[in-house]
Amino acid sequence: MDDSDSHLHFVFMNYDPQYERLRSDKSKKGAKQLDSYLSKKHDRILADNLQPGTYKKTISLVIVDGFAVEITDQQANVLRSAKEVRIVEKNQELS
Repeated sequence: MDDSDSHLHFVFMNYDPQYERLRSDKSKKGAKQLDSYLSKKHDRILADNLQPGTYKKTISLVIVDGFAVEITDQQANVLRSAKEVRIVEKNQELS
């Protein structure tokens, strides 16, 4: 991955009934299941759409079914076209 061309992007997913079901379980076990489900889901979306070693997922966001990933603008466009993805936004750093 060429770090000079990659930037942090936030990727937010389309509606997922499995996510909603898991999120409604407020137990510790439910929270662990949700974390595991989202991490695997987000990893799969990246693996299905981008070349291995060209991106770095930094976090899965449980509260909104999304994740942060370091990618190029071209890779962001690829993810925008994935059917599971609702929106991809580049992180805007405030100066």
